[in-house]
Amino acid sequence: MENKRLLLAYYGDDFTGSTDALEFLTLAGVKTMLFLRAPTAEDLDKHPSLQAIGVAGTSRSLSPEEMETQLKPVLQKLQALNPAQLHYKVCSTFDSAPHVGNIGKAIEIGSTVCGQAQTFVIPAAPHLGRYCVFGNLFAKMGTSGDGEIYRLDRHPSMQKHPVTPASESDLRQHLQQQTPLKIGLVNLTNIEAGLQSITKTVEENKDQQILFFDAFNATHLANIGEYLHQQEQPDKTLFTVGSSGVEVALGEAWSTKSITKKTSFATKVQGANPLLVISGSCSPITAAQIKFAMQQGFAEVALPSDILDKNHQDEFILKITREVVHQLKANKDTIIHTSLGPDDPRIKATEALLAKSGVASKNIQKESSKRLGKVLGQIIQIVLKEVNLKRILFAGGDTSSYAASELGIYALEMLTPIAPGAPLCGAVAENSLINGLELNFKGGQVGAPDYFINVLNGEKTK
Repeated sequence: MENKRLLLAYYGDDFTGSTDALEFLTLAGVKTMLFLRAPTAEDLDKHPSLQAIGVAGTSRSLSPEEMETQLKPVLQKLQALNPAQLHYKVCSTFDSAPHVGNIGKAIEIGSTVCGQAQTFVIPAAPHLGRYCVFGNLFAKMGTSGDGEIYRLDRHPSMQKHPVTPASESDLRQHLQQQTPLKIGLVNLTNIEAGLQSITKTVEENKDQQILFFDAFNATHLANIGEYLHQQEQPDKTLFTVGSSGVEVALGEAWSTKSITKKTSFATKVQGANPLLVISGSCSPITAAQIKFAMQQGFAEVALPSDILDKNHQDEFILKITREVVHQLKANKDTIIHTSLGPDDPRIKATEALLAKSGVASKNIQKESSKRLGKVLGQIIQIVLKEVNLKRILFAGGDTSSYAASELGIYALEMLTPIAPGAPLCGAVAENSLINGLELNFKGGQVGAPDYFINVLNGEKTK
């Protein structure tokens, strides 16, 4: 890597968000690999053609104290590789709170690691239906189709998010609850006017330690990308924070400068029946997708809350696995789910079980995702020994990261687009049952009702 500098390294604050960034880098023609841990220089020597790397992290479920011990070392390792850009990738709905997934804390860590006095934050992702206007974030219901667009604090799903409910759409106000750093804004009129205006506005706000950038469309992202690329220095890494809008913005800049060439995925991948779906999501969008798939003939296997009871966990895992294997061997596409939307009684039952076992209330959500993810990973391992599967779909960012780690996946490479922000990926692993497995990871807000059908058939969503 001495003579070929990485264009970008990124850390995704959850698993599905990490594949989102992987997709838009790959579409920009940037040879990218997503690792499940911080890669070393030796790891990169095994893949000499890489131009960008990512690390699928879990910081969205971490406390500020845990970020110091878990996030900071990873950012230090990535910065030591001397990439031109280092991106802390957050969800496009800016999921965060002072006590969990604190983006302000992440900015404090990243800016210190890179020796940077001011950090640029680009939340918008117009390609996903996420728009930042005069500091306020708006989000479409879902990430594809013609969903209604809502101000974030009035978004039907986000205002009821189980971990980080949105109560403020002005991201400056939202972030100020998470950090004492001074926060400013490069607003839409400055972005619209282009590079010279952006440069002038940043200079006028040089006393602000954090600067948000508005964006509403692809032109705005292109202007931001041009500015970010202009700030690159040979011996210093530029640290930024934001959605996959950062990758789209930089990809456009690199393409314009002929550093990279955009990639077209014209070849359709084959269908993969039977499909196994693993859902740890409590989003109403995912619930609608599960119900639609069942109407199309998918089988369901509901994961009971009691599966987290350690006294009976093994027998529950065996029972669930037998049912899943039975359905798959009958050539039935099968969904294992932990809930059907935010009002599923299993959610409260799981919380009660964990509380009874001694888990502190502030840790219940994280512990639930961790334990359910591990259980789901164990179920998948057993199933793969019994059934020859080609493709697995994971729904839910937090649980999927733990499930994927349980499988021993080393890295992911993008195979083809499915829905914006949720590509079909190929697993890289030492285990022959896992290596080459086709995997799709989608967040709770991703996809139309027929999403599972599209993944089954290997078709790009409309």
